[in-house]
Amino acid sequence: METEKKNVVVSFTKVDMPYGWLGNMSAFKVKYEGKEWLTVEALFQSLRFDDEEIKEIIRKEKSPMGAKMKAKSFKNKLVVEPMSEKDVDNMKMCVRLKVGQNPILKEKILKTREFEIIEDIGSRNGERHLFWGAKKVNGEWIGNNMMGKIWMEIRKELNNC
Repeated sequence: METEKKNVVVSFTKVDMPYGWLGNMSAFKVKYEGKEWLTVEALFQSLRFDDEEIKEIIRKEKSPMGAKMKAKSFKNKLVVEPMSEKDVDNMKMCVRLKVGQNPILKEKILKTREFEIIEDIGSRNGERHLFWGAKKVNGEWIGNNMMGKIWMEIRKELNNC
């Protein structure tokens, strides 16, 4: 008798939930170009600008959501289009920094084995949410799930080291 192999999914939502450490809002500091960033979200948002003053304003925000909101307030000065190839490359770099500078995360991501990783956007709607994450509709995940893909790519790189 043949048994059906179930596709195991590791999904993440809020930082205080299981696997919340996968999210950009989780409190893991990173260093970039000689400066410390409180979260990957702050660094990622700042990389959308070339104005050093705006980058510093975002960097100094105490919370990741504050950094995101501050970046939105400068949207007319963006130089990297959200969800563009450059934006995705920036996100990959940010997540690599997060894992590389926080050794516990390397251990955690490797423990997810070959499982599919999905950023569960829950009830959030909109193109950008479905680009970075996915949501379950009628038992199926829909969305591009770019964050999950980035984590799985980094996990694969770590496994090949």
